[in-house]
Amino acid sequence: MGKLFYDSTLTVDFDDRVLAHLQIVIGAKLRRGESFYFSWKDDPAVGDGRSTIWLAPNIPLHYKYFGSRLPALNRDWIIALSASSNSAGGLQIVPEPAAGSGPSDAGQL
Repeated sequence: MGKLFYDSTLTVDFDDRVLAHLQIVIGAKLRRGESFYFSWKDDPAVGDGRSTIWLAPNIPLHYKYFGSRLPALNRDWIIALSASSNSAGGLQIVPEPAAGSGPSDAGQL
């Protein structure tokens, strides 16, 4: 289970595989100077609701992975997450499509 640290005030647990895909999408947007919302469903242990944060290039982020190896990346999932991040609702964790089933037909990175 990886962790996303936001502005030294919030720590959120995500599966390493999810976190790796989020890091790519978030990094691409912040590199372009874009700010956006990021929402996720909370774990039942912290209330089982939804949380949303505002991500901007000037807000510190830190990614901490439990495993030592980078998980296999699914290009179609990155595309789906990126599309979500460009919507009015901001980045949301969408289900992972099967590799090669999305618009890119590129499969695994």
